[in-house]
Amino acid sequence: MVHFNPDLASSARPSNNLKTRCNMDELGEPGPLSQQGECVQKTEATDNGPVRPVPQNFVWRLYGRSNSSSTSVKVNPGDMALGVPVLRETFDPWRCHDGHDEDDGGCKGCIKINKARAAAASLATPLAMASMPSHAGTTDLTATMASLQSRELDDSCPDAAPDQLQELRHDGSVLALAVSDKYIFAGTSKGEIAVWSLGTFQPVQTIQAHKRSVLCLLLADDFKYLFSTACEPIINVWCPRTFTRLYEIYSTYDVGDVFSVAYSPQREIVYVGTQTQDIQWISLKDPERKSSHESAHHPDRRQHRFFDSRAVGGTSTPRRTEEFYALIPTAEQVLEIDSGAIRQYAHYGWVFCMLVAKGPTVLVDSDEEVLISGGGDGSIKLWKLCDTGPDYEDGNVVTGDIEELMVLGEDDSESVMSLAIDGSFLYAGKLGGIIELWDLDTKQKLRVIKAHDGNVNVLKMSFGLLWSGGTGGSASKHSTVHYGRDTNGAAQNISQKYQCLSRWKAHDAKILSSATVVHNSDQLFLTGANDNTVRVWRVNGMPSQTEDGTGPAEDMMIQSLREFISYKTVSSRPEFTEDCRKGATFLGSLFKRLGAQVEMLSTGSLHNPVVYAKFSGKLEPAEKRKRILFYGHYDVVPADMKGDNWQTDPFKLSGRDGYLYGRGVSDNKGPIIAALYAVSDLLQEKALDSDIIFVIEGEEESGSRGFAEAIHDNKELIGHIDYVLLANSYWLDDEVPCLTYGLRGVLHATVCIDSKHPDLHSGVDGSNMLSEPLTDLTLLVSKLKDRKNHVNIPGFYDGILPLTKEEDLRYDDIANILIRRNPANGPIEALKRSLMARWREPNLTIHRYNVSGPDGSLISSHATANVSIRLVPGQEVDEVIKNLKSFLREEYEQFESDNTLTIRIDNKAEPWLGVPGNYIFRTLEEAVMRAWGPTASEDSNNGVSVALPPNGTNDETAPKTRKPLYIREGGSIPPIRFLEKEFNAPAAHLPCGQASDAAHLDNERLRVVNLQKSREIFSTVFRKL
Repeated sequence: MVHFNPDLASSARPSNNLKTRCNMDELGEPGPLSQQGECVQKTEATDNGPVRPVPQNFVWRLYGRSNSSSTSVKVNPGDMALGVPVLRETFDPWRCHDGHDEDDGGCKGCIKINKARAAAASLATPLAMASMPSHAGTTDLTATMASLQSRELDDSCPDAAPDQLQELRHDGSVLALAVSDKYIFAGTSKGEIAVWSLGTFQPVQTIQAHKRSVLCLLLADDFKYLFSTACEPIINVWCPRTFTRLYEIYSTYDVGDVFSVAYSPQREIVYVGTQTQDIQWISLKDPERKSSHESAHHPDRRQHRFFDSRAVGGTSTPRRTEEFYALIPTAEQVLEIDSGAIRQYAHYGWVFCMLVAKGPTVLVDSDEEVLISGGGDGSIKLWKLCDTGPDYEDGNVVTGDIEELMVLGEDDSESVMSLAIDGSFLYAGKLGGIIELWDLDTKQKLRVIKAHDGNVNVLKMSFGLLWSGGTGGSASKHSTVHYGRDTNGAAQNISQKYQCLSRWKAHDAKILSSATVVHNSDQLFLTGANDNTVRVWRVNGMPSQTEDGTGPAEDMMIQSLREFISYKTVSSRPEFTEDCRKGATFLGSLFKRLGAQVEMLSTGSLHNPVVYAKFSGKLEPAEKRKRILFYGHYDVVPADMKGDNWQTDPFKLSGRDGYLYGRGVSDNKGPIIAALYAVSDLLQEKALDSDIIFVIEGEEESGSRGFAEAIHDNKELIGHIDYVLLANSYWLDDEVPCLTYGLRGVLHATVCIDSKHPDLHSGVDGSNMLSEPLTDLTLLVSKLKDRKNHVNIPGFYDGILPLTKEEDLRYDDIANILIRRNPANGPIEALKRSLMARWREPNLTIHRYNVSGPDGSLISSHATANVSIRLVPGQEVDEVIKNLKSFLREEYEQFESDNTLTIRIDNKAEPWLGVPGNYIFRTLEEAVMRAWGPTASEDSNNGVSVALPPNGTNDETAPKTRKPLYIREGGSIPPIRFLEKEFNAPAAHLPCGQASDAAHLDNERLRVVNLQKSREIFSTVFRKL
């Protein structure tokens, strides 16, 4: 991506059929300005060019102003990066996320404690991110940017400059840079392209490329073409090896200066952004666009209404000419842009920057090219590229077209000066030192970074880092969320926070251009400025592309899992927000690559998106297909890297002794990948009859925030569902496969007691006449359970399903196997009783207390207790909530206390109980038995024949092997019962990992055999269902 001198951000208000031109001096600066900061206008029109209507209420701005009246975000002066609008706190199940009940607003003490702690945290952590309430109003991003622009940069950013290898001098400002494998190209304010050898830094040639300042250079990815534009309506195409001028391109419109250029190698079409707010394009291979060197339509020869006009009896002003004009090489071909190949008013401001990217959003295919443009109106637009344009009445057919795909930043009028792309993440450099980060999948602005004191003229994404330069002369590098290997082949292993890793004074002038390259194992960052220099910085820190990346071909499933694990998708930590988005984007791209229809389902501005993917079966008509929904989650719990507990990097998949180690490999990324490749296997075998719908959320480890709403909002997209399947748990031991048919539910509540008095000293004010909140709270919560752990809430045990004979036999089976594996688990009855208590009986736990005020001899004015209740099938969550509140209020009334009681329900999830004998469980049972055969250390003579589901094996004889254990679990997975009820479809749960997988713990792992067998099981189930 290239762009013009970003300091040309001033703009004017043109009249109809007028064009504004800012003359350039030799330093690449704007021409004379009026007192209002506007460019002095010169009217210009063309006899040959079409008339251009100017929209009503059309305004260009030098510096934008807020169009929003919403509440602004307070920015911590120490912050280098501000998350917008994805700032959020660490997940706490007792923090209400989806609305409160009628008692929620009455607890002023909780609000007071939260404010006090937030204030203390901001004082203790100067670089902490600014806090945002869970239910804050709309953020005024423009006000936030203004506050960021107005403050000084954080002094804590290291100012150590990298090694400067060379300083290359020229006699004009360096407005544009490009680097090939052999040469450095610099576009200058004298209309020249200076060429140096990359190997020796010796000057090779100086080309007189244009009549006026070169505004941008673009080198094609395959080094086939070098494009140049200038403060004139001419675009040149050069051979970057022979320096031959291959093409001269011009428009029939008076476009003024050409600020930006982009190139589609797939279509061999050049796109140009102009001073007249247009985007135009031309195919280099379209024979219809060839023109002669002496064409009357050429800008040098056609009549100019302003410069060639004359009064009656007067004479026209002679056109400017210079001796060096004759030094411009003659082009081998001249191309004239079709008058129909234009998108007028693509932006309501100059089109400062453009780039072409492949598949940057789920709205297009992964290999489909998209044009991205940034304008002086502050907006960023994505354009879908088309091969053919509209047919006109005169029979003219235009080659190529662009269709608006997405618009970002419409509420912000700060000019977009530079762009850089990283997968589905787009960085935009703006006025005032601001860099914005956009998620092109969800169309959300994720972060605003205060990078420089001056305007951000240049952005580069390379070596796993974001490189930028500003008009203050500083260059900087920021850590990003970047994975795999970058375009230069460098492996990545970087910080997850958008931190300024280094900022240094690169020039005592305005940085106007930059480039990156790997040469002779050195990573190089080049900067150009209006001090007439190019400086070459060695910024080594990552392995270069010369690193040997060869090795045996790895299984594609493990290869995908390896990359999936590399994303630190920790939903409970705000610093990993971009990582979660990256993980979702990767997963969506992988689904699409393997043949799915993919959508990103929004869960709200503060929550990670749900990845929806649909694989269509081949059975026709479609109404006859069964539809299976597979649920999973791509978020993980944090991994503590401070100690030595992890033997390897938790976010770098490693193999050891037949196991794969990494955070999320067992919970839940491994099972997701296994299910995905099972579907891929069936597609390749042309054996997939049913529709398989994947719904993969990113907030499961944080209470599934926003998941239910996303499913409700997109129920029509998802359609009807016949079966729900998930794989989000583990076996009881390391030997015997299991099927889970029951989970407990949960509700989290906060009980608060508030005094009408402030915090008091216990010595001065304490007496038996004063009701103390903490004492009241302690007495009250003690009423919830007795000494035998029996819950005293009325009706608490009503409705619990009795133990059936069939279920009792299952517990016998489980206990016998576990004791056989480890006799220390016995005796059998004690083990059965323990399993039942944890799996099929409810429980109440008091977790912690919080009080107001500092530590010491204090009578706190506010006290809270966090309580959780695990529920089992037969208990209704809402009924338990009602009885809990009623019981606590009645008990508290007996205290005759002066204090106030508040009860808040923070989170709830229903229990789930499947039906082991139904079709989906029987199909799973068959698949498990076929995949695993006789279980390890199991005497095959003890195996039993089982009744298979109808048509389960196409009349094949069932294998004689041990059945999987049918188990229940004490934990909770809120979405399973929700999905079962929402789609009126039975659910089943396949544990993929072993008991020793250490999910949520250090050194989480998954046995390779379990991953492969899970893939086999899913393949069988998807085929049979």
